[in-house]
Amino acid sequence: MEDKHKLTLSRKLDHIRITLERNVESKESTLLEYVRFVHEPLPENSLDDVSLETFFCGKKLRAPLMITGMTGGHPETKKINKSLASVAGRLGLAIGVGSQRPALKDPSLAETYRIMREVAPEAFIVANIGAPQLSLKEYGVEEAQRAVDMIDADAIAIHLNVGQEVFQYEGDPYYRDVISRIIEISENLTVPVIIKETGAGLSYRTVRVLYRMGVKCFDTAGLGGTSWIKVEALRAPSTKNYRPPGRLADYWGNPTAISIIESRTAAPTAWIVGSGGIRDGYDAAKAIALGADIAGLALPALRILLRGGEEALEKYLLDVLYQIKSVILMTGGRGVPDLWRARLSIWGRLSDELRSLGIDPMKYLLFNRLRPLVER
Repeated sequence: MEDKHKLTLSRKLDHIRITLERNVESKESTLLEYVRFVHEPLPENSLDDVSLETFFCGKKLRAPLMITGMTGGHPETKKINKSLASVAGRLGLAIGVGSQRPALKDPSLAETYRIMREVAPEAFIVANIGAPQLSLKEYGVEEAQRAVDMIDADAIAIHLNVGQEVFQYEGDPYYRDVISRIIEISENLTVPVIIKETGAGLSYRTVRVLYRMGVKCFDTAGLGGTSWIKVEALRAPSTKNYRPPGRLADYWGNPTAISIIESRTAAPTAWIVGSGGIRDGYDAAKAIALGADIAGLALPALRILLRGGEEALEKYLLDVLYQIKSVILMTGGRGVPDLWRARLSIWGRLSDELRSLGIDPMKYLLFNRLRPLVER
């Protein structure tokens, strides 16, 4: 167990180094390029009147954006989490931590996560544990609550990363009985559970099953951004257990646009984070317009912070928020919920793929446009 813990710590730094230095994004796209807003030349509004305030999991955010979980669990990641949370706190964004498995094993590492709450006391912070550890019965309600208490979290993400585990040479590709364990945690925890993919996208079936069993929060993390299969492939070539993923590293998963639409179709009143390859405010606005409550991003925030510092990250995020605000105005809206009612066209490959999955794009847009603001 000690050796496995050391491997986990080493892996955390490997992941940061590889995502910073190598091309870890999939060759497949998010399919968001097949979504177009209808421009409204007479919005009867002004930019100063547009509000970015919104709700997520029942709490108010100053802006509809989350820096999704990436880091923690190694002494050298404390500074990264401190900077990420400082910026998120100043801008009123939600933020997640990386997997808390190392700190659940070694409490001395808890500070690498706890620092987020210390520097951003008012922020919406999301704890993080992995589904394979539920299957292995390494985690249960007690461990999930410990992860929440560690950072005084507002919610906890249970991340699904089967592709990463399959190609991680020391991975745990075990998912048997995970659904029952998720439900047990969801029913007994003091905060909401967010079911989070990690780059391969949630599906209609997965969201529908969990939604019907009481889970109300989801993070799509679709194909088109960071491929964790690719990250593991870049880590593992020198090991004797290396199994090359081939084209799976670039093309496996549900593209972000499809994942958002399938998730909203499966869970009409759930809270949804639209993430996976979100790189600017235009992407974020499209993700929300397709049915997400807020948008999420990870890789660009980490890269910009490590290359340019907090000032560069804050400028980037302010630019993203200004772009979202501009889209709201230019589609005739006054607030984030108006993006659901914005006129969109869905065309090309995205339209074709949705139809092949049994979803009529025009009927879906009408459903989403008319979806009431539900008391959730």
